[in-house]
This record gives sequence, C-alpha cells and structure tokens, in this order.
Amino acid sequence: MTTVYDFEALSITGKSVPLNQYQGKALLIVNTASACGFTPQFAGLEALHQNYGKKGLVVLGFPCNQFGAQEAGSNGEIAEFCQLNFGVTFPMMAKIDVNGAQATALYQWLAAEAPGLLGSKSIKWNFTKFLVGKNGAVRKRYAPTDTPESLAKDIEAALAA
Repeated sequence: MTTVYDFEALSITGKSVPLNQYQGKALLIVNTASACGFTPQFAGLEALHQNYGKKGLVVLGFPCNQFGAQEAGSNGEIAEFCQLNFGVTFPMMAKIDVNGAQATALYQWLAAEAPGLLGSKSIKWNFTKFLVGKNGAVRKRYAPTDTPESLAKDIEAALAA
C-alpha cells in the first residue's frame, strides 16, 4: 500500500525532502498562493503549526501558480512573502503543479486517495487541504473555504489515533 511516506518533495530552498522523515506524525498538506483571497489562511495554518506542532502535526505548504496565476513569484520571493507577512515557520516546499500532466506524484496520489466533490480528482483552487494520519494514509480533504481553525477537531482526532 502506498502512503505519504513513499513520496519526496523539494523544499522552497531546493533541498530534497523525503516525506518519510515525518513518519509517525500527522500532516496537513496545503497548496498555497500569495495573491489569493484565501492567502490570509497562512496565519491560521501557522497557528495550527504552533498549537499542534509539539503534539505531532506538521503543516506542509506547496505553492502553486495554477489558479488565476496567484503565485507568480520565485521560490525565494514566496518564502520571503510568507515569512514577512504571516511569520510562517512551517515547512514550505518549492512551487509545484497540483493538476494536469505536470502535477507532482504526491498530489496525484492525494487527489486519488481523497477525491473532491462528486468524486473529482482535480484540485479546484488554492488552499485545498489534505489531512494525513500518523499511519501515512489520507484521512480527509478540505475545501479552500474550510478555515484552518475549523480543522482543529479533526487534527486532534488524527493526533490521538
């Protein structure tokens, strides 16, 4: 069986990040954008990171420019924006595609494991979130309109499992 730990990502600074380094932790994986109406969710994601990080939650941000060209900057510009405007300390990854022929294997897997509305496998917009349990399996997919704060109960359940 495939789990999230079978994948690798690139950090926003270009370093390889094998996701198996997070084994035994719950993950909240989010495709982000700096110029989106949902961009203020960075503050809520950082709050989740601060509140639940010591309990075993890792928030992973994956910038994506596929929705309204709302993440046009370079990885360096994205990192600076997130730090300066929202004090982001959770791991940010390099900019990726989440849909289409160039979609990363991780996002293809996430979308297949937790389809969206009406079984859709595509990511509909920025700030779609996936909660992955400590066993590496996807527990739930959340819409961009689901605020980070609204995920607290599910995160606590994932951490307790």
